[in-house]
Amino acid sequence: MADRCLLYYITGRRQFSGDEHERRRALLAKIAEATRAGVNCIQLREKDLSTRELEALTRESVAQIEQLRSKNRKLKTILLVNSRTDVAIAANADGVHLRSDDISPDELRSVWVRCSARVSDREPLPFIAVSCHSVTDVLRAKSKGADFVVFAPVFEKRDAPATQPKGLSALREACAVKIPVLALGGVTLENAASCLAEGASGIAGIRLFQENKIEDVVRALRGL
Repeated sequence: MADRCLLYYITGRRQFSGDEHERRRALLAKIAEATRAGVNCIQLREKDLSTRELEALTRESVAQIEQLRSKNRKLKTILLVNSRTDVAIAANADGVHLRSDDISPDELRSVWVRCSARVSDREPLPFIAVSCHSVTDVLRAKSKGADFVVFAPVFEKRDAPATQPKGLSALREACAVKIPVLALGGVTLENAASCLAEGASGIAGIRLFQENKIEDVVRALRGL
């Protein structure tokens, strides 16, 4: 993850039109699009699915990303599963995105080492991201060994106008902690530059990626 602007696509298949089969197909197409466009990380955040359904979708996503990466070694996209360490291990995902009230990153790594057949002396430990809503959350995530954090909501969210945004000043304080901080929540192509100016290492989003051509989003954000 050496890009100047790290990009983090958070999935939300229910925003796509059609029945469940069509939504799933649209999501997998978007994951492929994000991988080809050079998005650094994808978080599979489909919290309404059963464990069996989520594992199946994760396996499909992993296989699709690995196939694209095998054809183009320059592609480095990783896949994290929201909160479900068991599913991430079973489906061979690259890691987990933890809620702010989840188990700690160091606990997760311990579980991963004990349970994951893919972890060996030659293979990397999982990537771990943590959702943070305060500087205290960021400091805790850093102390417990998170690889990066997602700080939210920076701006007012279109689908949750009652949620109080943290604002750029809070983002600036979070970014003062020595860990990569990605800005999330109401971030658009128009206001993303202000987040990077406050020290954010990158941008995370759902609609930002799902409602636009991802190649154009990547080009615009990495050109800031």
